[in-house]
Amino acid sequence: MITTTTSNIEGRQISHYLGLVSGEAVMGANIFRDLLAGIRDIVGGRSGSYENVLRGGRDQALSELIEEGRRLGADAIVGIAIDYEAIGASDSMMMVVVTGTAVKLA
Repeated sequence: MITTTTSNIEGRQISHYLGLVSGEAVMGANIFRDLLAGIRDIVGGRSGSYENVLRGGRDQALSELIEEGRRLGADAIVGIAIDYEAIGASDSMMMVVVTGTAVKLA
């Protein structure tokens, strides 16, 4: 499955637009990860544990997007957008939403 953030695929022609597809992932917070991230905020540096959670959520959401595209018979998904949002009580959860347009190529 070809996936791209652009609206077209260089050297290929889109023959049919099959519709909007999406994938979502919601990850809960972890008190120990939050504590370590708070310490990193004070002393500086990156929070590898949060980065890994975000990366995993993005990968899961992209997998769902691709699977939905396959169910529609798509050859590619164009115009992909990725959005991250804090949700839940006290923003205790992170949501990743990936959207795009499933297409058939000529």
